[in-house]
Amino acid sequence: MKKTLEILGFILALQGLAGIVHAVTGWFRYGVVVRHLGFLDGYEVYASIVLAVLGVSMLIASDKADAWSGDRSGAGPGGRTRA
Repeated sequence: MKKTLEILGFILALQGLAGIVHAVTGWFRYGVVVRHLGFLDGYEVYASIVLAVLGVSMLIASDKADAWSGDRSGAGPGGRTRA
């Protein structure tokens, strides 16, 4: 689960940042998915910002998912049990 969230978060963040860079400079013409979606005409910058924020949120959630699915036996860091 953690690895899947990391991969999806990285891809979304990368697409969002590439879309923002494309809107500002015109670079990355073919690598930006948002540019090819017709229903987002005129809203590419906003969609790219949303993608970047969503990607970063998924990367943060992947770190939290690792903590949530961790060992629940009561052992703390270093294998010691909690008192």
